[in-house]
Amino acid sequence: MSARSKARKRALDVLFAADVRGETPEQSLEAESLRAAARPERASSWPYAREIVQGVIDHAEEIDGLIAGHSTSWPIERMPAVDRGILRIAIWEARWNPDVPVGVAIDEAVELAKELSTDDSPKFVNGLLTAVVKEAGQPS
Repeated sequence: MSARSKARKRALDVLFAADVRGETPEQSLEAESLRAAARPERASSWPYAREIVQGVIDHAEEIDGLIAGHSTSWPIERMPAVDRGILRIAIWEARWNPDVPVGVAIDEAVELAKELSTDDSPKFVNGLLTAVVKEAGQPS
């Protein structure tokens, strides 16, 4: 697994923890920052994980608006928390991180959904992300 893939998974852990515990993403990010400082063996994936979470925080309203606007069957609050986190990460990468090709952001999100969510989630994640990038006129 690449360092960026590990970072995405760590970022998902932070976002998921905030969602499930009813914390703000900022609180969850701070707690994980403290854990990361105590675990130097995991240092390689932490800077990008922190960048992802901060990006999701900075663009939260727009990201959630894109999710809500493209999810015809599930209101955002009824989606599995892991799917919300995966979508938030992928949308941030696709829209605000020029270092990540859109196709890579989508592929990584679908892989996380396959690994960590329901059997229906990969198709849902792929469809929603494809709609978001099409609307933005980005190549997938």
